[in-house]
Amino acid sequence: MLEEKNDNLHEADGKLGIDITDSIQENAIDETLVTETTAENPVSETETLAETTTNTEEDDHQDALDAITNSNAEESEDETLKERHDIPMQDYDTFSLDALVDELRKLIQTDKVMSVKDHIEEIKKSFLLQYNHLIEEKKEEFNASKQDPNEEFEYHSPLKSKFDEYYNVFREKRNVHFKHLQSNLKTNLENRLAIVEELKELINPQENIKDTLKHFNDLRERWKNAGAIPKDKYNHVWNNYHFHVENFYDYLHLDREARDLDFKYNLEQKQKIITRVEELANETDISKAFRELQDLHRIWKEDIGPVSKEHRDVIWNKFSELTKKIHDKREVLFESQRANEQQNLEIKKEIIGKIEVLGTEKVNSHSQWLIQIQKVEALRNEFFAAGKVPSDVNEETWSSFKTAVRNFNAFKNSFYKDIKKDQNDNLNKKMALVAKAKELQESIDFNSTTPIMKQIQEEWKQIGHVPKKYSDKIWKEFKDACNHYFDKLKEHKSEENQDEVTAFDNKKAYLDILRAYQLTGDHKTDLDAIKQHIEIWKGYGKVPFSRRHIEGKFNKILDALFEKLSLSKKESEMMRFSNRLDTLSESNDTRKIDNEKIFIMRKIEEVQNEIFQLENNIQFFTNTKNAKKENSIVLEVRKNIAIHKESLDVWKDKLKQLRNLNQE
Repeated sequence: MLEEKNDNLHEADGKLGIDITDSIQENAIDETLVTETTAENPVSETETLAETTTNTEEDDHQDALDAITNSNAEESEDETLKERHDIPMQDYDTFSLDALVDELRKLIQTDKVMSVKDHIEEIKKSFLLQYNHLIEEKKEEFNASKQDPNEEFEYHSPLKSKFDEYYNVFREKRNVHFKHLQSNLKTNLENRLAIVEELKELINPQENIKDTLKHFNDLRERWKNAGAIPKDKYNHVWNNYHFHVENFYDYLHLDREARDLDFKYNLEQKQKIITRVEELANETDISKAFRELQDLHRIWKEDIGPVSKEHRDVIWNKFSELTKKIHDKREVLFESQRANEQQNLEIKKEIIGKIEVLGTEKVNSHSQWLIQIQKVEALRNEFFAAGKVPSDVNEETWSSFKTAVRNFNAFKNSFYKDIKKDQNDNLNKKMALVAKAKELQESIDFNSTTPIMKQIQEEWKQIGHVPKKYSDKIWKEFKDACNHYFDKLKEHKSEENQDEVTAFDNKKAYLDILRAYQLTGDHKTDLDAIKQHIEIWKGYGKVPFSRRHIEGKFNKILDALFEKLSLSKKESEMMRFSNRLDTLSESNDTRKIDNEKIFIMRKIEEVQNEIFQLENNIQFFTNTKNAKKENSIVLEVRKNIAIHKESLDVWKDKLKQLRNLNQE
């Protein structure tokens, strides 16, 4: 019978014993240690450890064991939490609003919703922190610039809308997951309780040991795959299960040889775990080592059975010592992180101090305030990029930062309140120009309207800033009115271009006729003929700007005819000037007309000064004793005076014609 039991036990050995690599993948969950019992004295590993170690030694290890137990217990209800370790937790406080929204978009695409839950909540916290700060700034700007006291503050951010959209997707997924989870938890609990009931009935001396072992292994496999159960039932159900597993081992211990084989196999598996933990103790990635240590604790407690009493305390003490070593290294890592947080705190305090200083520096121009604002914005970005600070001072630090920025904004707004009146005056001026531009935009009197439109454009440039809320609106209205008019002007000029080309062709042909013209010798007849030529020339109209050299050729022919006609100098000069005025008038170039007017007025002043000087000279000569001897000189001076007075009359007539042209 013993031999038959031994054979049956060896046949089932592959099911009772657990391969270390397979067990790591299965990650069975428990927060209690699997007990190792004997038939004479059923005692758990934790109880044995308490008997063989002092209370002080137990306290030294308890923190490490509690850290493992608590981490595993947290993941017991929802197995999707196990995947969370695959996604590194980043310092989301250093992300910009755009980067946070983009990161949220990526995370919600995973099917393992609970594996990213903590990440998304951290993103939400960081986003709202920055966004609420932005809203406060916008509200302060609004209150400083609003015109109507009844106007309500509103601010819409497409970025916030995107964030809400993505977060709602996560929330829906999470709700669906929880509903599914609750249903599964209830079913899984019922399955596990049924397995415990079957374990109770497993001890039956009448049954063949081979069938009993097979049934036992089937129950263990079903238990392993039964899934998570509610947290409040977790300890009770697990303890019941292990109690009846221990009872089965006690029953199995009646066959000592078979029991020893099982003890030996379990010892080998636990030694393999210890070997792996020794390797993890030298792992540079402490977080990775701790996560794998969690899995090894699950396997130690849940998948591997007890060992013989003589090895029980030794191997457990070795395992707990190595656990404490990794836990201590993890605590050192946390201490380093806390040191970094303290360093970040000092950086943020320094940034807050700089903002406080900027909140007291007086500047007196918009351009200088823009520089100050850029400095605060740069410091603001540095603050968010500085990383986390100790949690116990996080709220205090954030409050100090908000106060410093708020004080700066209040200081800045006091400056802009002083210039608000100027901006409102500028607004009224620009609105008047908008009205004027709209009034003229349909005008077809291009010669008179174009200079006015150009003038109001120049006036617009000279007017300063207007309140920001009106700036874009009035600029669009003004630009649209101006563009409408100048588009019409462009179309008009396109139509005129063909007429100008025709005028050039006609004038070019007429030059040949004029060159062949011969005077008759009769002064009046010839003068009338020349005037007729001038009128015909004018009748052809304007020529293209690039071909206005033809006017110079026409004037040269006229000059030659005037010389042959022997006109008086004044008459000849006035006819030439009249022709020039016609050319200026056709060009519609007010700048050239104004320049011509200035030139003539200067010439009049020069001639008058010259006449005054000559008349003074005559007085000098006539007052001398030898005046009779100087008659030839005096006569020459008087002749010059007469010439200058004749020239003065010509210039005055030209000015008169020019003024008449302006009046027309």
